[in-house]
Amino acid sequence: MQPGKYDHITDAELLQNFYQDHDNKWLGILLPRYTLLLLGVCMKYLKNEEDARDCVQQIFLKVINELRKYKVDYFKSWIYMIARNHCLVKLRDHKKTTLELNEHLASATNAESDKKKLLEKDALLQRMESALNKLNPDQKVCVKLFYLQKKSYSEVAEITGFTLMQVKSYLQNGKRNLKLLIENNP
Repeated sequence: MQPGKYDHITDAELLQNFYQDHDNKWLGILLPRYTLLLLGVCMKYLKNEEDARDCVQQIFLKVINELRKYKVDYFKSWIYMIARNHCLVKLRDHKKTTLELNEHLASATNAESDKKKLLEKDALLQRMESALNKLNPDQKVCVKLFYLQKKSYSEVAEITGFTLMQVKSYLQNGKRNLKLLIENNP
């Protein structure tokens, strides 16, 4: 084809010719007229020249396929909408991929954080058990009954034979000694 040979033919006439004989040469004349418009639309949304150029090519392919299925009357506004929608889908997919990646990273970070917390909790429980075994026997039995077996003051007194005042004293001193032993034995 010679340059400028079809410049006088309107978009509507090119489309009409395409709908009559389905020859892609008519689209080959029509589509280059819109390259800059499409590139501008894609740059507006994607902010990246390489991505925008790729999208223009993808839009041209989509337009060729769509024109085989549908009759378009207002080509310029139609192709603009095709380009805008294509860019929005691309942005949404990119955002979705980024979000999924961020969620995966956050999940991995949370898993590491959870694992670290469990290890810290396990270490604390081991220190607590070790400290509990270092308490004097009266404090130890009262602390175990009250805190681990959830017995009341009066139940602890009944089980051990201590007075209520002794139970309170053993618990108070046992709790304080446990705290000191745990803090001083990291």
